[in-house]
Amino acid sequence: MDEKELKSLRDKALAEIKSIRDEKALEATRVKFLGRKGELTQVLKSIAKLPPELKPVIGRLANQIKKELEEALKEAQEALKARKEKVIPGVDLTLPGRPYSLGKLHPITQVMEELCEIFLRMGFSIATGPEIELDYYNFEALNIPEDHPARDMQATFYLENGLLLRTHTSPIQIRTMEREKPPLRIIAPGKVYRCDSDVTHTPMFHQIEGLMVDKDVSFADLKGILTIFAQETFGEATRVRFRPSYFPFTEPSVEMDISCVICGGDGCRVCGQTGWLEILGAGMVHPNVFRAVGYDPDEWVGFAFGLGVERITMLKYGINDIRLFYENHLRFLEQF
Repeated sequence: MDEKELKSLRDKALAEIKSIRDEKALEATRVKFLGRKGELTQVLKSIAKLPPELKPVIGRLANQIKKELEEALKEAQEALKARKEKVIPGVDLTLPGRPYSLGKLHPITQVMEELCEIFLRMGFSIATGPEIELDYYNFEALNIPEDHPARDMQATFYLENGLLLRTHTSPIQIRTMEREKPPLRIIAPGKVYRCDSDVTHTPMFHQIEGLMVDKDVSFADLKGILTIFAQETFGEATRVRFRPSYFPFTEPSVEMDISCVICGGDGCRVCGQTGWLEILGAGMVHPNVFRAVGYDPDEWVGFAFGLGVERITMLKYGINDIRLFYENHLRFLEQF
């Protein structure tokens, strides 16, 4: 065998070693080339029969090739061992893969974002504030002094040192007005807390409140914005009505109803045969609230409104028990 044939044998052997995928193939390749009857072993044995001038050349090249093949086989064996160590015991790698189940936003979060987007398109901006509040911001600055009976309407979680868990997101409106000069147009979404727990109330729930302050704001603006909101949320055929009500921080104050989303206004069990469903409270900002934040009520006028996100979600999807939102049953949550 000459040099050319010996190099061809080396290339063939290295190619086979490179294609090895298991230990059985590794041993077969080793025996094929380096075993007692292996191809390279036979070449080494036949060197003694070569002419004297070829013996050193072929011998040196054959030994070099043997060393290369032994190193290549060793590397292949280490690679197989490393691959085997990566396999987790008891895992069948031949099984088809399992698809990942993608998560979703909670239905309350979905509706919260949808409602905020409606008001953002009408020029409102989002304002935020602390959930642990001072009595001043939660009550007093909103025209609800310490002995006011309206405090009984909001079953409050009181903390130490005059702190409390906010019962509405109205304190955000006060903090924003203290910080910014009018005109302004904001919504205040967030969690609020009250000592209520039944099929329509939970100790923690979500509100979105809105505030608009300018020199030419009227009750007609309030009605127009809330009508657009109702029709964007429940459909263009939705009708609205406003009923006189009372809130200490607005005057005049109203409750806003929409035509029943179940019967379309014909009357059913859900709407008590009236054809209407209450969804939010609103009104023109009381002058005392403006005075508390340093606004001149003779120069500025505004309106405010507040809605419960859970109630809107229940009406939107026909849910009859608010506790379903917080019991974490996948059969319920996966519907959204």
